Amino acid sequence: MDLDLRIVVVLLPIAAAAGWAVFNIGQAALRQFQTFTSKD
Repeated sequence: MDLDLRIVVVLLPIAAAAGWAVFNIGQAALRQFQTFTSKD
């Protein structure tokens, strides 16, 4: 199975951007969840 390099070149920045967005949103969501659970 020979993967075309152009597909990798196109998908790599998209995957990096998606990972960065999930990382940032994940931090905010975790912080909000911790704030929510710490209030009794």
